[in-house]
Amino acid sequence: MFDLVTVGHFAVDFITSPKIAFPQPTLGGPPTYTSIAAAKLGAKVSVISKVGKDFHNANLEWLKANGVDLSGLKRVRSAATTKFILTYKNGQRKLQLRNRAPPISTQDVPDSLQTKALHIAPVANEIQRAVIANLRGLTQIVALDPQGFIRTFDEKGNMRPRPWKADQALTQIDIYKSSSREITMITRLKELPLAMRKIRDYGVKIVMVTQDVKGTILLVDDEFYQIPPCRPRVIRDPTGAGDAFIGGFLAEYLKGKEPLWCACVGSAASSFVVEGIGPAVFGEKEETYMRARGIYEKGLKPLGI
Repeated sequence: MFDLVTVGHFAVDFITSPKIAFPQPTLGGPPTYTSIAAAKLGAKVSVISKVGKDFHNANLEWLKANGVDLSGLKRVRSAATTKFILTYKNGQRKLQLRNRAPPISTQDVPDSLQTKALHIAPVANEIQRAVIANLRGLTQIVALDPQGFIRTFDEKGNMRPRPWKADQALTQIDIYKSSSREITMITRLKELPLAMRKIRDYGVKIVMVTQDVKGTILLVDDEFYQIPPCRPRVIRDPTGAGDAFIGGFLAEYLKGKEPLWCACVGSAASSFVVEGIGPAVFGEKEETYMRARGIYEKGLKPLGI
């Protein structure tokens, strides 16, 4: 029995920005950041993912050493691992796809899988639609980060946003997390409270929208809350911060903690990730809790919107 299984592709990211003097390929993708953030908080984690023949054994050993079970990872010898070039400049990110591993289908989900929660997190539309309904029958809690469903790529690999017919998928979801831009695209509503309520109306219990340095808006029990960001010691690379957030949130939620505390822990988990390049820095349990308490104990009241 696992606590959390993340479904989506591992990636190899080549990250460039003014703060990175010597860019190097780094391990990425939601299965990396979400899994390790949750594992640092004591969760037993695994993945359902695919990589290619070029996925280094050193990555496998590093993931295992950080508490990630890889029994659901498939290496496809005839394919390449998903690869991205991420370019940060003037506060904006450009995403370019260089390779894409084979899609994740229902055949890749074992019927014997036992887990308390599943987190669906595509990066390049790699999860086939039928998989979501299949996963719903295997666990009590299904979380979703839809970023990979609303991306398409041109012949040069440049990412462009695309519409996504989310109605059927959202009826299968308990916890939703995305950026404000992504929820606007999915709901076609520019006002954030309206967009979040529209997601809630599909039956989603908890809706969270990240807003970079502004923190996160949480909708639970028909009340909105502003979760302030935890302040990192330094900001080197924002890659994976949102994935670490949901990893921290779910690790605490599965312990029966209230959503406000879980969101504060998510904020703390993400604040550590941005201090390193790629998945180089994660907070240990007690230091993550310390940062989370710094915002939770100030008192978080409904926004009244």
